[in-house]
Amino acid sequence: MHHAALAMPNLDPTQRGSAALDDGLRRQLVNLGGREVAGWKVGLTSGSSRDAMGPGFRPFGYILRERVHRSGAALSLGAFARVGVENELCFRMGTGLSGEASRTDAIDAVGSVMPAFEINEQRLGRDASPADRLADDLNQWGVVLGEARQLDWRNFDFSTLRVALARDGAVVETVAAAGHIDDHFESIAALARQLHRFDRALEAGAVVITGAYTRQSVASAGRWEGDFGAAIGKVGVEFT
Repeated sequence: MHHAALAMPNLDPTQRGSAALDDGLRRQLVNLGGREVAGWKVGLTSGSSRDAMGPGFRPFGYILRERVHRSGAALSLGAFARVGVENELCFRMGTGLSGEASRTDAIDAVGSVMPAFEINEQRLGRDASPADRLADDLNQWGVVLGEARQLDWRNFDFSTLRVALARDGAVVETVAAAGHIDDHFESIAALARQLHRFDRALEAGAVVITGAYTRQSVASAGRWEGDFGAAIGKVGVEFT
């Protein structure tokens, strides 16, 4: 990933978000330092978290390459403070995407999609400010990825997806996409635009997670599985 100085162009405040939120994103990139990035998350796109920091504000968070795991991975609970899982779709970029990207640009740039878990670690207290949460990478710890699929991006209806989350074989949550989560390609385009403001881009091969379907805390050892249906497939992770 490119590591040039963080340029801050003059933008309409509704596009930019508040100065404090911008500072939180800037601090996030400083905290990243020279560690290798596998991709990015776009935040605040689904459920009760949508627009939580302002209408249309879609912040980014980085995904470290060392914390990208394959389906079936075993993670130690002892490595986390407080940990949770979220089922998300993970898109891999076939080509780069930067600048004032559109939904159509995002469709053209995406190469594949995978069923995924985002692993979140709650490192901050309840009284942390929104800017501090941005600086802390929006609780991001890593991802667990299932098998990649290539779909007819222009005609596949992602709004028909229904995701079931199971713990040790028992379904604990089921969420339908319709009305719950933003259009994935709009989210990827918004991510590219937001990154561009900080002199970053979505590079070819980068992974992108676009928002939570299911969301559960993990309090004890067990195996979790997310089932996205036949078109997308399943993903699993175990906590020991």
